[in-house]
Amino acid sequence: MPRELDKILITYKQPDAGDKLLHLHWKLRRQATFITDAHKREQLRQICNDVWGGDEAVIKYTKKFDGVDLTPEQFRVSNEDLEKAHKEIDIELLKSIRQAIENVRKYQSEIFIGNKNTHPGIRYTPIKRVGVCVPGASAPLPSTVIMCAVPAQVAGVEEIVVVSPPRYEGSIHPVTLAVCHELGIDEVYRVGGAQAVAAMAFGNGSIPKVGKIVGPGNQWVQTAKLELFGYAGIDSIAGPSEVLIIANDKANPAWVAADMLSQAEHAPGSAVVFTVSQTFAQQILKELKQQVDQLTRKEETIKCLLEFGAVVVFGNTDDLIERVNEFAAEHLEIQCGEQSKEIAEKIDNAGAIFIGDYSPVAVGDYWAGPSHTLPTGQTAKFLSALSANDFIKSTSIIEYDKKKLFGCAEDIIRLAEAEGLDAHAKSIKIRLVGAKSPDAARQQK
Repeated sequence: MPRELDKILITYKQPDAGDKLLHLHWKLRRQATFITDAHKREQLRQICNDVWGGDEAVIKYTKKFDGVDLTPEQFRVSNEDLEKAHKEIDIELLKSIRQAIENVRKYQSEIFIGNKNTHPGIRYTPIKRVGVCVPGASAPLPSTVIMCAVPAQVAGVEEIVVVSPPRYEGSIHPVTLAVCHELGIDEVYRVGGAQAVAAMAFGNGSIPKVGKIVGPGNQWVQTAKLELFGYAGIDSIAGPSEVLIIANDKANPAWVAADMLSQAEHAPGSAVVFTVSQTFAQQILKELKQQVDQLTRKEETIKCLLEFGAVVVFGNTDDLIERVNEFAAEHLEIQCGEQSKEIAEKIDNAGAIFIGDYSPVAVGDYWAGPSHTLPTGQTAKFLSALSANDFIKSTSIIEYDKKKLFGCAEDIIRLAEAEGLDAHAKSIKIRLVGAKSPDAARQQK
């Protein structure tokens, strides 16, 4: 079966090379939501409509999708359970978690703009209440809590809510609960999926409304975020995890293959390599075949590579970089020896750039400081990594005195009248007249 991986090799000499990459993009986008699936989109809307009515729908869909029958009183994880999970966590793991939290907090504090503004015409204030979606597989995902909640805390968010489906013994994995407790988050609900997103957006039941919903999730979660945008803010619509690796013969093909597999094992997850060396491309394929054979999820990973993977050989570096910017990958690794930084300077579109042989995606996922919640599916062309700056909102401050208003009054009147908005114009005129004669101002009314 690993021999099938030869199919993912694409060379610039192939007349359909561009079409193959474009097709790969569309497949990735379609994996993010149900936009192109009218039946599932309608099911999603029905879930949201039902949850508008309150807790009964949340109970119904939690039982249907997660196999757990809860009462509204059981939605929220107790403080006792949070404390117990924290007390029982492996001490060495807790040390690593604490250092990861410190790394993220330091980075997010350094890039935060909310307390650095000196212009009198704008004021930044944090969103009061934020919801974090944490996927609920049987394995814990504490890094998602860290990468979403710590930036919010740096921004000054007062209330952080965590929702996650009860997929671990009818509740949430204790490691995830332990991280919540470590961060001082005590509002945690064992509810997930579209019903959790709708519950946080509407606030019509036992889960109070939030101002913004962030975090990863499957197609149901992401489509619900898209559908309910406006009832609450959202970070982005996240599709399958992606890595694009630029590599040349200075890179280690075994390491490049390992980095591809680290994304493909998400199943779905996209893993693509761009290179200008046919020989190096063949070395990567050889390593892929050997390494994938050793994985416990071998068949799923191979299937994922065949569906969402590619090793692409370009004729020159300029064409390669042009295509990288068009690809706009979530994670971009550059393993080109001493040329790595030079190439990185030419990249405009990427969620996060990992420079050099010793900067695999896992460093960003867990440790470096930037959030691993990143734009996918080419949205890095117009979206950024989640950061503390996404949890604040700006308010414009406008304060004119009499002299300043009168200096531009005629211009404002002309603009208002050009748009046919007489009342706008009169709101200026009445002040001009009133300043000269209070009686005339009253007549203007």
